[in-house]
Amino acid sequence: MPDAGTVPCRGTEEQDGPEGPSARGQRLTVVWRNVVLMGLLHAGAVYALVLVPRAQPLTLLWAYFCFLVTALGVTAGAHRLWSHRSYKAKLPLRIFLAAANSMAFQNDIFEWARDHRAHHKYSETDADPHNARRGFFFSHIGWLLVRKHPDVIEKGRKLDVTDLLADPVVQFQRKVSQACQERPRCAGEGWTHSGGPGHLRHYKVSVVLMCFVVPTLVPWYIWGESLWNSYFLAAILRYAVALNGTWLVNSVAHMYGNRPYDKHISPRQNPLVTLGAIGEGFHNYHHTFPFDYSASELGLNFNPTTWFIDFMCLLGLATDRKRATKPMIEARKAKTGDGTA
Repeated sequence: MPDAGTVPCRGTEEQDGPEGPSARGQRLTVVWRNVVLMGLLHAGAVYALVLVPRAQPLTLLWAYFCFLVTALGVTAGAHRLWSHRSYKAKLPLRIFLAAANSMAFQNDIFEWARDHRAHHKYSETDADPHNARRGFFFSHIGWLLVRKHPDVIEKGRKLDVTDLLADPVVQFQRKVSQACQERPRCAGEGWTHSGGPGHLRHYKVSVVLMCFVVPTLVPWYIWGESLWNSYFLAAILRYAVALNGTWLVNSVAHMYGNRPYDKHISPRQNPLVTLGAIGEGFHNYHHTFPFDYSASELGLNFNPTTWFIDFMCLLGLATDRKRATKPMIEARKAKTGDGTA
């Protein structure tokens, strides 16, 4: 198989992780705090829809802009940069993506990236944090409402995260030592993480500011929108929509769609998920070539995250974008694809 190419920087070889069958289920321990908080968030988001006709157009545009920044903090930041190291980002870009990640409020970069690496290495097993074989609801939101399966913690703390530990931007959010990473308690419980304030360092403050305070104050201070409308539209509704956009990748894109690159794995190509997650719906491709910075074949695909990374490269803030070569892609499609385009 040919080596992976670059666009136009240095390349790398494909990095595959073992996949196996889903393990047996276990008794779930519900985290009622998370159930209540998620319930309140989604109730607030539904209420916010009533406020849409009453809000100023600039407020709606601001809410959408915050959504895009939020999404980039996950897709270009926690996912393609820190989880997969599919490109390199200079310090100013890493700082921006970390701030955007705090606006996303989907766990700090370290925990998000570590759990996502477990998702790829142990996909569709009990060591997968949002194992799709446990059902649509579990893979979409349920995994955040219960304690992690012991396999997620046990195998997650054995993953190589030395790059995350060495990144000062990641450590600014949440200070984690190698010794802490190897302890079960520090391996994390997602929203139920119980480490002391010394672990989370600046993450909690950055979340309050970026996810709630800044989106709310800008419309109120600059163009006179009411604080009520600003809060529910630019903070609550935007946050809920962004969360569900990301969760669709874990649920819908693992159940519905075609598999042109590898018919033996669960992830699918789903154009609707691509719209909601700004380019992350080409999931069969992504799980087949996880090192590819574009998470899709280049072409006319709708992939705003790729466009953003390409623009950052033009500005000199991103380098070393890793790509699967055309011969590699075609060979894989012929060998394991389901025959669809």
